[in-house]
Parts: sequence; structure tokens; C-alpha cells
Amino acid sequence: MAGPLTALRVRFTPDSEQTPRDTRPPGRRRARGHGRRKRTGIRRFFTWRKLVAYALTLCALLIGAFTVLYYSIDIPRANAQAKAQSNVYKYGDGTILARTGEINREMVTLGRVPTGVQHAFVAAENKSFYKDSGVDPMGILRGLVNTATGKGTQGGSTITQQYVKNYYLSQEQTATRKIKELVISLKVDQRNSKEDILAGYLNTSYFGRVAYGIQAAARAYYDKDVDDLTVEEGAYLAALVQAPSQYDWAVASPTAKRLVKRRWNYVLDNMVDMRWLDPDQRKGMRFPAPVAPEPAPGLGGQAGYLVDAARNELIASGMSEQELAAGGWTITLNVDPDKQRALEETMRQGLDGAAKGKQARADAAATQGGAVSVDPENGRILALYGGRDYTRHYLSNATRGDYQVGAVFEPVTTATAMDAKMRNERAASGLPEVKRTAGALGMDTDGGGFDTKESVGLGLMGSSPLRMAGVYASFGHQGKRVTPSIVKSARRGDETAGPPKAVGDQAIHPTAAWLITQNLVDDAAATTARAVKRPTAGKGGVSDDKRAAWFVGYTPDLVTAIALFGEDAEKRKQIPLRNAGVQRVADLWSEYTEKALRGVPATWFDRGPGPGTLPVPDQMVPERSAGSEVP
Repeated sequence: MAGPLTALRVRFTPDSEQTPRDTRPPGRRRARGHGRRKRTGIRRFFTWRKLVAYALTLCALLIGAFTVLYYSIDIPRANAQAKAQSNVYKYGDGTILARTGEINREMVTLGRVPTGVQHAFVAAENKSFYKDSGVDPMGILRGLVNTATGKGTQGGSTITQQYVKNYYLSQEQTATRKIKELVISLKVDQRNSKEDILAGYLNTSYFGRVAYGIQAAARAYYDKDVDDLTVEEGAYLAALVQAPSQYDWAVASPTAKRLVKRRWNYVLDNMVDMRWLDPDQRKGMRFPAPVAPEPAPGLGGQAGYLVDAARNELIASGMSEQELAAGGWTITLNVDPDKQRALEETMRQGLDGAAKGKQARADAAATQGGAVSVDPENGRILALYGGRDYTRHYLSNATRGDYQVGAVFEPVTTATAMDAKMRNERAASGLPEVKRTAGALGMDTDGGGFDTKESVGLGLMGSSPLRMAGVYASFGHQGKRVTPSIVKSARRGDETAGPPKAVGDQAIHPTAAWLITQNLVDDAAATTARAVKRPTAGKGGVSDDKRAAWFVGYTPDLVTAIALFGEDAEKRKQIPLRNAGVQRVADLWSEYTEKALRGVPATWFDRGPGPGTLPVPDQMVPERSAGSEVP
């Protein structure tokens, strides 16, 4: 009789030997034979058993590696943030503009922070703080993947991790720093109480306005000690930590104000979910607008506006506020000292120089001015005027976007129709196309003004001289999007940082841009030809609410946007302009342009997008009034 061993032996007998006849049905014989077919190539490495083995091996290696790291990485001393250096800001020619970097911090015990304010920060950043081990494994994994794949920095770190980053480590976003943060956070959580960690986090976090820690923030935003903060105020400060420069109510754009209010509500709703806040009390809470900021000393005149513009640009390009505030950076601007002096002199004389008599001085005091001058070839900001004095008017009139642009938006509307025709697309016949063109040219389209044909036709959207200079520079650069840039370079030891390239992708067809320039030559001639002895294109206008007067013009060498705004100085609210119109702004533009380009040979606008393009049909040349109609 054949037993199991015999059957096994017979099953593996070579093909040349006789084997017992299989008496099973043919179908079953084929199925079993198919199942025994040997795996070939790469498939032989990926059986279920081998995959499980691979996974177990990988886990063992990771655990082993983490164990080695855990015992090899110690909790370090406090980082250099406690010994922060100054940042040096320079003009384009290397002369020093300003030094900044004094740290505004006052350490407080957790007992001074109202319980509701403590809960607001936990609700905003880390609801599991009182229960977790100091880390969020999924958040760390997400951060490592995003950093390794170049997808930007991650959010979702625990309060312990943020405290470790602020107090022990640098702000750089690298895989090595993330691993150190993970290990040190676990050790800190084991060594310190949750109260100590929360106190450390509140005392080391950066809140903007050069304020480090909750006490300095309470003073900077609500002019009170931390002991007196309300839950509503604490919720705003907790929301602010995520993006201090963007969410500072005094300088926030309409979009940023909506975002910070949304986060403020998110914080309070989380407090209700955690049963730290009564639902009925929550319903009665109103957003607590912070007080106006006090400018940093030593940044009077235009220096503060220039420094703020550079800081905001570096932060927008990826540098963290904490890293910048730690100091040690030498930041060189694109600003040309001669053009900067010319712009300051022109604006100062235009705003206040002719104010004779009590009423004239009152009218001048109620008028704010902002201006930005850009090289259309490379997008470099060569001069910027933010207001009479940074220490008297903290909000920069060069970058604020809360005043309507009025008629200077008309070329964008015309460009929408011209671009569609040049691309052989159907004629642009609606608001989405206009909005898309405005966004492609660099305008912020998230605010109001793009809702109806009437609002677009009247230019009811808000924008800043900085953005409008970029839009018109794009017209002058054959339709490529120009994003004005003020930072030339930023260095700290071997580290370098800087903004992205200022000249970007094609926003509108090159021929459409050339046609817009030809149209704007006629517009400029009506107001500036008498004063500017060189080819000039531009557009001026007064906003529908009579609160702003604009002129944005350009030569082949220089684009400058100038605006006058009506503002109640005491109440900081918009009012109609007094004794200020298009001609006044155009005169300022003409005077500055003549000064800035003195000695520069006059050149002509490029006659088209270059060889190889189709000629522009006569019927394509727009009428001067075409821009006033909304498609």
C-alpha cells in the first residue's frame, strides 16, 4: 500500500518516469495543475507570506532605528531664539536702510493666564493635549512626506511639538528636524507636566507685531495684561498664531479677515465640543477687534513701509515668521535710493506742500497717498511710498487693498475680450472670464466687485497700488504676469532665501497686451503728454464712491501706480476725497516719472510680440471707450 510518503514521492517523480494515472475529472485536473504552476520573474518575490515577512521586517527595522534615535538624541539647551540678533535691511546699492530685531517678550506663569484663554489655545491647536503623549504620529508622518515630496510644510503638530520647535530647535522644515522634534517631544512629555509644557508654549509662540509670548501679545493687540484677557480675545490670539502677519486685523485683507473670523469661530466651537464653554454663552460672543498697532521704534518715515513689504514678501515665499524674527539676516532690497527719494519728494510735496490755509490743511490731512514704482522688465520694485510716516500711519497705503480701483480696471475688461479673440476662442460674454483674466494678471479676486456687470464696469473691486502696478507691468511685458518684488536677496551665513521669480507665465496673449498698450497711449496723452516727454501709456480715474483717485501709467522703462485715498485720520475710516481728482494724481505721476527717468534715453514701446506672429487686423484695434463695457 502506498502511504503519504509514497504519494509525496510519486508527486515529485521526474517527467520521464511513469506516474499513477489521475482518475479525477478533466476539469479538476486542469484546475489543480494551473494552481501548481511555478511563479516566475518578479512575481516570485511577492507571495502573501513574503509580503507579510517584508512588512514585519520593515516594522522591526523602524522600531530598531527609532530606539537608537530615542536614546541617542537628548533634550538640548534652549535655541538661539533667546539670543536673537538684528536683521539688517539694505537698499539696492548696499547702503543700510534699517536694523530690526529687538525681542518683545515678558515671561508669565500659567497661573496668570485665565483658564478660558488656556482652553482656547488647546482647542485651536491640540484638543487631545491633556491626554496625548506629546506627539501626533499621523501628523509627523504627513509632515515628513510633504517635506520630502516638496509639497510644503505641514500643520497639525501638537502643542508639545510646537513648544519643542520654538524653544529647542530651529524653524527649518527638514526631515532631520522633524525626527528630532518627534523624539524630543516624547521625552519632554515624560519629563515635564502638561502645565509646564503649556506655559512654555504660550511664552515662546510668536504673535506678530514683534510680540513673543502671550503677555506681549495681550499688550500688542488689546493693550492689557494677560490676566485681563477675555475668552473672546484669547480665541483671537489663539487663531492668530497660525498666520500672524496675515491675520493681524489692522493690516489683513478682506479675505484674511474672513479667514481669521472663521478660525476664531472654529476655536470657540471646539471649546463647546470639549465642554469648556457653555453653548448659550458661546452664542452671545462677538468678534473682539484688536487695537491699532504701535510701530516699532527706529522705522520712521518710509523705512517701516519698506521693511514691512520685504518681511511680508519673504514670509509669503516660505520663510517662517519665527525664522525671520530670530534675526541674523542681511536683506537687500531692489529699491533704488535715487528713485525712492524722487517718489518721497513728489508725494510729500503733492500731499502737503500746497496746503495753504486752515481748510486746505484739513483737506490734506484727510488725504492719504500710496505709490509703487516697478521695472516692467524684471518686476523689481524700485520705489515705494506707504504714507506720510510709518510711525504715524502704520497701515501701508502702497499695499492696502480696501479702496475701489474705479476706471483703472477698464483695461482688464478690454484685455479679456482681446485675449479671447487672439486665441480664437469665443468672445468673452460673462463675469467668469473677466474674473479669470484679473486673477491671471495678479489681482485678488476673492473679495467683492466681481459680482455683477455693473460692479465690474464701475471697478468696485478693491486693490492696492502694488497689485495694480503689477497688472499694468504685465501689459508692458507682452502679457506675461509680473508680480512686483521688493527683495533682491536674503542671507544669513550660508543660508539664502528669496521670493520666487517675479515674471511668470503668460497671463494674456502677447498681441492682446500690445493692443492694450496702444489703447492706453491715447488715454495717457489726455493727461500727461504735456509733462512727460517720452512714450507713455496709462489710465486714471476716480472710484464710484469718490473715496479714491488713481493713475497707473508706464513707459517702456518704468511702471508706477499712484493713488490718493480719503480717510478720517482719527476714526481710520474711508471718506470721500476733498479737492483731489484724476488730474491731481496724473500730475504727481508725471512729476515723479520725469525725475525718476532723468538722463535715461527715451525708448519706444515694443511694436508687437515679435517676429512670426500674425499681423493684427484693423478691426481688432480697440476703441478708446471699449474698456468701459463689460462683456
